[in-house]
Amino acid sequence: MPVHTLLTKQIIPVPWSRVWEFFSNPRNLARITPPGMDFEILTPDLPERLREGLMITHRLRPLFGIPVTWLTEITQVVEMERFIDEQRIGPYAVWHHEHEFHDLDGERTEMVDRVTYVLPFGPLGDLAHLWLVKPQLERIFAHREKAVRELFPA
Repeated sequence: MPVHTLLTKQIIPVPWSRVWEFFSNPRNLARITPPGMDFEILTPDLPERLREGLMITHRLRPLFGIPVTWLTEITQVVEMERFIDEQRIGPYAVWHHEHEFHDLDGERTEMVDRVTYVLPFGPLGDLAHLWLVKPQLERIFAHREKAVRELFPA
């Protein structure tokens, strides 16, 4: 079972506090997810701020329109710096997503996403990674970068 890592970095031309305000609100995830994935938050009464131990259930259609239910736990929150979400139920054997935010100069923020993941199904999962999963994750994060640019223009 190979461990895969996806690393992305983006400079956002707005102050750190504004970026944190947006990303620490779990209700905003739908705003940066590709519309073709039919992303839907199923957790009732979702709070406006992340907190450690928060469990969030989503439904989405990441591949071929097949619905997937995904349960995520927020395992760490360091106010204004980082948070980590981990899949508890979903399509991956392991999903660990670190979100980091760095104040660059009071006017710009560097956002770093590091996703560490393992696919199920042994050699079949490895084959799917090359042809399906990796390209899909790259498309999702490319869409996210574009959506963030549109939400936070220079």
